[in-house]
Amino acid sequence: MSDFVVAAIGEWNKSAFDIHKKKTSGVWYFVLTPEELNKVLITIKPKYIFFPHWRWIVPKSILEEYECICFHMTDVPYGRGGSPLQNLIIRGHKETVLTALRMEEELDAGDIYFKQPLSLDGTAEQIYKRASALVWEMISKFVTTVPESTPQKGDVTYFKRRKPEQSQIPANFSNDQVYDYIRMLDAPGYPHAFISNDSYIIEFTNAEIINGELMATAKIKIKE
Repeated sequence: MSDFVVAAIGEWNKSAFDIHKKKTSGVWYFVLTPEELNKVLITIKPKYIFFPHWRWIVPKSILEEYECICFHMTDVPYGRGGSPLQNLIIRGHKETVLTALRMEEELDAGDIYFKQPLSLDGTAEQIYKRASALVWEMISKFVTTVPESTPQKGDVTYFKRRKPEQSQIPANFSNDQVYDYIRMLDAPGYPHAFISNDSYIIEFTNAEIINGELMATAKIKIKE
């Protein structure tokens, strides 16, 4: 029986792992950090290492020794790079695809195994949960078949990983733009959209547009 590793952040990914590992053949390991991944690889040699949602560069030594598969939320080669969900929404995209690809030293440049349509409707957390369900549909294909891959084709565009200070809502945004800004950052572990002045910061979640009016939950933090 083969060993498999899932390396991911996000409570939604751990929940999906706990559900699907019971229904998927093989021996399964879940890791949250690079340190945990290194520790697991000391004792096992997995058939695949799956990276549904990962924030760290995977060392070349691991990429060369193991079959590493990542799941990127763009139609690569469009949108290689960091913060794909936020970069898509801020550019006005309503739909995307989730791409399963072989990991190489060059970021998001590997051969493609699968692509599945993915709606960008709702909060970041809701989108990540939908993506997690698609990830496991793809993982089941890796476990039960020998999938073929194809090289990426087309013009390459890159996304830059967003920084926490970029969560500040820009001035002069429309209701729709502010709504998108709030929802694209509305997930556990993400720096929520905010506005600030000299005295306090107001963070926003749970955005809705009702009868043309933007509604959201506000959390006020007093600056020290």
